[in-house]
Amino acid sequence: MDLKPRADLVPNTRAYEEIPLVKPTGFREYDARWLFGSEINLLGVRLLGMGLGTMLHERGVRPEIVVGHDYRSYSSSIKQALIAGLLASGCTVHDIGLAMTPMAYFAQFDLDVPAVAMVTASHNDNGWTGVKMGMQRPLTFGPDEMAALRDIVMEGRVTLRPGGELKLVPDMAERYMADLSDRPKLTRKLKVVAACGNGTAGAFAPEVLRRIGCEVVELDCTLDHSFPRYNPNPEDMKMLHALAEAVTETGADIGLGFDGDGDRCGVVDDKGRELFADKVGVMLARDLSALHPGATFVVDVKSTGLFLTDPVLQENGAKVDYWKTGHSHIKRRCAEINALAGFEKSGHYFFNPPVGRGYDDGLVSAIAICDMLERNPSKSMAELREALPQTWGSPTMSPHCPDEKKYEIVDRVTRHYQRLAAGSGQIAGLPIRELVTVNGVRVTLADGTWGLVRASSNKPELVVVCESPESEDMMKAMFKNIDLHLSDYPEVGEYNQKI
Repeated sequence: MDLKPRADLVPNTRAYEEIPLVKPTGFREYDARWLFGSEINLLGVRLLGMGLGTMLHERGVRPEIVVGHDYRSYSSSIKQALIAGLLASGCTVHDIGLAMTPMAYFAQFDLDVPAVAMVTASHNDNGWTGVKMGMQRPLTFGPDEMAALRDIVMEGRVTLRPGGELKLVPDMAERYMADLSDRPKLTRKLKVVAACGNGTAGAFAPEVLRRIGCEVVELDCTLDHSFPRYNPNPEDMKMLHALAEAVTETGADIGLGFDGDGDRCGVVDDKGRELFADKVGVMLARDLSALHPGATFVVDVKSTGLFLTDPVLQENGAKVDYWKTGHSHIKRRCAEINALAGFEKSGHYFFNPPVGRGYDDGLVSAIAICDMLERNPSKSMAELREALPQTWGSPTMSPHCPDEKKYEIVDRVTRHYQRLAAGSGQIAGLPIRELVTVNGVRVTLADGTWGLVRASSNKPELVVVCESPESEDMMKAMFKNIDLHLSDYPEVGEYNQKI
């Protein structure tokens, strides 16, 4: 087998069956994502396993790794190809079978294994595959590690070693669920709608919620890799609308929506209103900072400005650090500055001890939300939300932009707003107060209204988010300005959703 991949192979050819296909753009900022068949083939996945095993040896990491796969029609075969490559590179592989991503992270601790490779495309459409990787628990690969792995794989610099061993771990799901439910049961009777979009979480989330004392109404929890109703993505308004309808129909106290690999959680309150995950993060930060005064929280640049201005967080002495979007970025930042928790607008939440182990787990997040309601027995989820200062925010909106062009476009957008700010330009009649360029560009106006443009780290898209503490009209005016500017670039296409 040729160990140097190509990016231009065509299916149903001899070369496709003899040469690894790996498109280099699949190595993203903090995980790997490809369209299976057209951007990576099984030989390419095997080469990825060889490259990852080679990297563990080169970095001096004990060559032992946890591997699991999500519920897609092709994920098991991709995992087997990955395992074959890891074994060829001399690794001991612990195969935990069908799993949510946080179950694989848990297995690193439970089995005392340093590395992880979870085969999942998370919430991406069918056809996508990917791998979330790490070699220093609870952290996962960031840009440096992903770039190093890309170079090893794309240059074919893999080293084959003897000694590979496969160990099957058939009971990891039960060990994981037992660990989450080994706690006092809730005393508050909570009726919960658990929505899983027919993704992997459907096999585990309802059971865990029942074990901690919830009455559970299941919504789209039967595993079906065709995702017949909607993609399992708690940022997708279609999923949130379905969850809201179920909460209203059943009279539930809360709706909890889990993404395709179970590391994110979306929320609908008892009035059937969708709550953006960053607002839920503010609510959780209020709750946790009351228990841990002076706690530090990390939030991503897509998140609400309330983390800085909320009077309750200020009274509790909470410290807030805005950081790069992406589960690996926030996870790593939480560890670096010893933050109690980290929150992303996408619904990735990270809890360090005593709440969690530092990685993102949609079920740990769901339990934290239930505990918040337990500690506020006289208040509903809607009342806790209504206690926050009002802001008007957009959903996360993603116009298509090719992987090869998206970072260049964001750089050009950033320079546009830098020139506008330097020239005392205005948006909606207001001057620009601040530009944050740690991850794309976040433009804040004099009244606190802001808009963000960044490149998606795992899809050929841009990401646009807007919010205003003043009015819905100002939020829409901010988006109109961004949208009008993006229309100048022919590389920017249709949005997945739009206000």
